[in-house]
Amino acid sequence: MDVKCRRLEGKVAVVTASTQGIGLAIAERLGLEGAAAVVSSRKQKNVDEAVEGLKAKGITVVGAVCHVSDAQQRKNIIETAVKNFGHIDILVSNAAANPTVNVILEMKEVVLDKLWDINVKASILLIQDAAPHLRAGSSVILISSIAGYNPEQGLTMYGVTKTALFGLTKALAGEMGPDIRVNCIAPGFVPTRFASFFIDNETIRKKLNERTMLKRLGSVEDMAAAAAFLASDDASFITAETIVVAGGVPSRL
Repeated sequence: MDVKCRRLEGKVAVVTASTQGIGLAIAERLGLEGAAAVVSSRKQKNVDEAVEGLKAKGITVVGAVCHVSDAQQRKNIIETAVKNFGHIDILVSNAAANPTVNVILEMKEVVLDKLWDINVKASILLIQDAAPHLRAGSSVILISSIAGYNPEQGLTMYGVTKTALFGLTKALAGEMGPDIRVNCIAPGFVPTRFASFFIDNETIRKKLNERTMLKRLGSVEDMAAAAAFLASDDASFITAETIVVAGGVPSRL
């Protein structure tokens, strides 16, 4: 990742689900721009590997095990940030789950609960935990999805939970302003392990490419660049907004 600016010197960033894919790319980009990073995963092994890799790139970083549906682990990641760096300036809520490709009318209640708990409720509770430690001028970033605009087959209820994040962004921006900005990123399809069900199918991948105006899928670096912008003072007059990073795929509720 070639980064030529350091807009985030002196800032502290907490990024959930950040040992691979979009989350790791965001943590890396924020770190390369000068922020101290706190990364997390459900598994200690993944945390250790991510911390080692980021440190090798000159990034100040610590890690914590955090399953976002676990109240104590949510508190632990915030406490890890405060213990090591004293405060938080950037909070990126990236964790998400899509445990089924069933249609909504066939989903079991336990699956509905998991989708809601991880994709929406956990973001709210994490922000509640972090709020007392966010300095004036801080930035909260929710990671949604292009599926939030048009929940498609295989992503139906997942898409609905991501739609909810659009509204949550606006509601929180009103509550947390004027000192804290809250924004959202809606990524398009990106080749990651999370999206492998779609990306690994050549027929589906080709259709997804053709749906974009740029005729390609996004990269994790594309998403990280958007997050770094929103976290920086370059976005100091932007709040309550969702930035769609999807290569021109139509996005309208």
